[in-house]
Amino acid sequence: MTFFKRNKASAKHQSLYRKDAIQSYLMLAPMLIGFALFTVYPMFWLIQWSWFDYDGMSTPTFIGFENYIRAFTRDPHYWASLENTFIIVIAKFIIEIPLALFLAIVLNGNKKINSFFRTLFFSPTIVSTAIVGIVFFLMFEPFLGSVNQLLKAFGMIDTNINWFSNKWLADLVIVIASVWKGFGINMIFFIMGLQNISQEIYECADIDGVNKWNRFTKITLPMLASTGKVVMMLFIVNSIKMSDLVLVLTNGQPGGSTEVVMSYTFKYFFSYGAADSISQYGYSSALAVITALILTVIVSLYLRLTRNMGNHY
Repeated sequence: MTFFKRNKASAKHQSLYRKDAIQSYLMLAPMLIGFALFTVYPMFWLIQWSWFDYDGMSTPTFIGFENYIRAFTRDPHYWASLENTFIIVIAKFIIEIPLALFLAIVLNGNKKINSFFRTLFFSPTIVSTAIVGIVFFLMFEPFLGSVNQLLKAFGMIDTNINWFSNKWLADLVIVIASVWKGFGINMIFFIMGLQNISQEIYECADIDGVNKWNRFTKITLPMLASTGKVVMMLFIVNSIKMSDLVLVLTNGQPGGSTEVVMSYTFKYFFSYGAADSISQYGYSSALAVITALILTVIVSLYLRLTRNMGNHY
């Protein structure tokens, strides 16, 4: 009798487990379908067309490794755009991450004024990138831009600065605009990490007479390591993928020197700007594959180097 009761209970348990599993799969299905349609399929599409010479209208011609050979041996502009991408990413990192962390520490509290400034600093994140590009272009416009007018008013310059006539000045404008748009979301991530740190740890530190600097370096930073690891990985990926801000703000000028890797690839794909007048789907697909591989290597190396971050406690 006991045996049959156990079998009945086991069958009931398996039935409930099966229902939960089916419900879980059904809830995951929309996300998985979207991931397959908008991520996996485009990846295979790019890999497929990277082996062809195809402009979107004529008959595709299989050319094997020719697109990749062209990128590695006959297209120095692609590698120049990749170099410029890394310059912008490094400059952004030096400014944006410390700024986001500093503001997170300052605004980590329940005061109403803190909520106001959090909202204020986060708001650029939700503004369209195209609008940000246009606004910063008008601000740094050589003749009537507000930046030149302010610098003249404070006696810092005598003649207007043409911010878009020089690669380094134009890159500086891109970095400033990108930092302004992106630091708010990183600040919110850091605030979430700070609020997960137990206050008892700080209370114990106060009892032991730990000063503010040691509290920050010995408690706050190590406890934020896991959050910082994710923030920096997302920062690296999103910064390397940046293209729309450059297209709106400088369009790669002067002379293509401010081109970033994704805007350069974009122009070949859509026959836009400095690229040839006919779309080159095959070549642009090859450039996208090469960029994806480079990004994969960078992220893998980053994850390997930071695998022990957040394991201090």
